[in-house]
Amino acid sequence: MGRKGPSRHLKRELSPSFWPIHRKEFAWTVRTKPGPHPLKSSIPLTVVVRDALGYAETNKEAKMLIKQGKILVDGRARTDERHPVGIMDVISLPDANQVFRILPTHGGRLRLHPINNREADFKLCRIMGKNTVRGGMTQLILHDSRSLRLRTEDRGYGVNDVLQIKIPEQEVQEHIRFEEGVLTLVTGGASSGKNGVLVKLGTEPGNKRTATVRTKDGEEIRTLASYIFALGSGRNLISLPGDL
Repeated sequence: MGRKGPSRHLKRELSPSFWPIHRKEFAWTVRTKPGPHPLKSSIPLTVVVRDALGYAETNKEAKMLIKQGKILVDGRARTDERHPVGIMDVISLPDANQVFRILPTHGGRLRLHPINNREADFKLCRIMGKNTVRGGMTQLILHDSRSLRLRTEDRGYGVNDVLQIKIPEQEVQEHIRFEEGVLTLVTGGASSGKNGVLVKLGTEPGNKRTATVRTKDGEEIRTLASYIFALGSGRNLISLPGDL
């Protein structure tokens, strides 16, 4: 019987356009393993170490570094070279004293934004779903596929709200409501990577709901509400490219 399941291989010319690799230098590249982020919105650790950071010249060298547990994602050592990293993930390299947060940028690409050690202790997660489970507990499904169970009385959480979570303990530190006036980051569409104040939420139903964001330059961006990632009320909880 032949092997079942998804392919482990991926041709370079079919890889996501935001991966920092040469499309025609070689035929094949590493494929992300099913995990916290889908293929179309994530980068495998091998590509991060070899191509984005330049700490290895070949796939073999990158794999060796990762297998040694020298790369931490959200505070935990990841030894699978195909592990996918995506928006808001925190990548730490203790030996090099470097920490990065994955952020969206123009054209749907992802960038490694350097952060300080204080920011390395937490990440922001958007609530994608909410359920009531056995025992009357409330289960929150977050954008990076992790889930949290909270007491029944914690009913103030809603879909598209954002939580500041201590990593790797998964302790909730802050709760940002998805509402007008909140500071936001656009994570998809033509305006990906821009940030500003959420000034208006549309009344369209379901996935068609729109939102309007006003940037610091006064530009008003109208996009889908599902592309809006809340960053804080009054101040951003994380640093962004261009911050002083």
